[in-house]
Amino acid sequence: MTVSPTSTKNTIPLRPANFNNLAETLDYAAQGITGSNFYGSRAQLLESVPYSQLAREARDLARKLIAMDFKHGDRVVIVAETHPNFLRGFFACQYAGLIPAPVPVPIQLGSRAGYVRKTRDLLISAHATAVFAPESVLPLVNEACKDIDMKFVGDIASLSARQVDSSIELYNAAPEDTAYIQFTSGSTKFPRGVVIEQKAVLSNLARIISHGIKINENDRAISWLPFYHDMGLVGLVLSPIASQTTVDYIDTRDFAMRPRRWLEIMSMNKATITFSPPFGYELVERRLRENKKLDYDLSHWRIAGIGAETIRPEPLAKFSKLLSKCGFKESAFLPCYGMAECSLAISFADLGKPISIENIDGEQLAENNIAAPLASTDKTHRVAKFVDCGPSLPDHVIEIRDQDGNKLSDRQVGVIYVKGPSVMSHYFDNSEETENSLRDGWLNTGDIGFLVNGHVFITGREKDLIIVNGRNIWPQDIEHLAEEQPEIRTGDALAFSAPGFNCETTVVLVMQCRERDEQVRTDIIRRVETAVLEEIGVRCFIKLVPPHTLPRTSSGKLSRSAARRDYMEQNSLTETYIAEPQSTQAITAS
Repeated sequence: MTVSPTSTKNTIPLRPANFNNLAETLDYAAQGITGSNFYGSRAQLLESVPYSQLAREARDLARKLIAMDFKHGDRVVIVAETHPNFLRGFFACQYAGLIPAPVPVPIQLGSRAGYVRKTRDLLISAHATAVFAPESVLPLVNEACKDIDMKFVGDIASLSARQVDSSIELYNAAPEDTAYIQFTSGSTKFPRGVVIEQKAVLSNLARIISHGIKINENDRAISWLPFYHDMGLVGLVLSPIASQTTVDYIDTRDFAMRPRRWLEIMSMNKATITFSPPFGYELVERRLRENKKLDYDLSHWRIAGIGAETIRPEPLAKFSKLLSKCGFKESAFLPCYGMAECSLAISFADLGKPISIENIDGEQLAENNIAAPLASTDKTHRVAKFVDCGPSLPDHVIEIRDQDGNKLSDRQVGVIYVKGPSVMSHYFDNSEETENSLRDGWLNTGDIGFLVNGHVFITGREKDLIIVNGRNIWPQDIEHLAEEQPEIRTGDALAFSAPGFNCETTVVLVMQCRERDEQVRTDIIRRVETAVLEEIGVRCFIKLVPPHTLPRTSSGKLSRSAARRDYMEQNSLTETYIAEPQSTQAITAS
């Protein structure tokens, strides 16, 4: 039987998330002919699920769960495979009054013990009563659930044989009810569950759809983002349903192996909207540059959203230049800023305009926390480039504050605070973290940045900032200098601080290196040391490691904190802290 993708054009008027709860968004979308489509590793369509079918199947599953004695407010962990069953399980929870909590799928076959441990931590943290998981990972999930009392653990397909009692009344969620729990990507050791109410996520969805990306009846989305990540879940699962837009999905692992499939399916279906962290565009550009076969039609590509980490303009320029011959327009790039604690989006840059970049005096930034502008022709100062992520969403406010909580003026760099209707209610079962992050409605994002005429610029994470002799050093500046070397690829370097001699701060740079020749490796280290010293004015301790060694979060982002922890653990075992502060000594590891 031939499977056909769902239509781009719909038969019902577009409603931009003006609903009372997420179940209502699907109820309305089900009246049309749009839906979701799931593609395989060879760009073949595996399954097409119109929203009408999804709503029917989710309601049936919800009634089965209610008949199994699930209670309102029970928390259901869903292993977020890129599969229609995730959508069925997530929306069944909405109809049954349960609270879904998406968690990652295993990334590497060799990480069994780590995955079991992390999943168990998440189950305990969420006080989960059930787990929906695909058959392929059930052995790991069952191991994680050992000695935890559960009402159900298994693939929801196993419930298909159960009879549906159509007389069972479904739950109608109030705006103040919890819609879902989102575990933040960096919190797998000590999980923090972000509690998002129905009214918060619908507020965010409405502003994303109407203000941020201005969805229209000709739009079609495509995504490879994991369903457990806020950008994947809210941006590319809930947003299409809340705007009745068809969306095409590629498994995250398939994208990582074959990133060209993203463009192939986009070209084939004339998709107009997609989002990615910067590393996604960098990966595609690198693979295409190596392949050189560019036979895509990207002329329909209206929005290429960028978020989830600090945005560097140089790789995006390479992507745009390479794919311009396929019809890609640089003005499609849409920088944005957001986080799970604000449902998803906080700000969007101006739609349809070229990326706006601020050239900042690097010394003023380091010494005085001032984002002083530099002329593009100025060669006498070190320049730092930051991308404009736009003004806050309507009815949201952004403030920059110092360490004492005082509001700062334009171009003063500090911690970013956000207030608005999309902000989380609390961290689940964690009053201490809630109190530390949320006061009087203001969310401490933990990010550092500055404002210019209401537009926000992100400079980094507060926890990643390196301070040497009172100077603020942004790790991405050091990483960028490393990645300028021809042997070091984008995303192959991580910089962080660690205690050195007499507990003084040492700057550490870990670089993935494919080069085996020891003389070349020594030369790479020397070049990077010189560049960092000349450009930033500090010496760094460099360690070369094999490819695929740098740690990442569950959402795929490089993790400086995990790299620092690994480095500290290795040194504590061997008692080989840096012998001298700011040493030029380097360690290489094959």
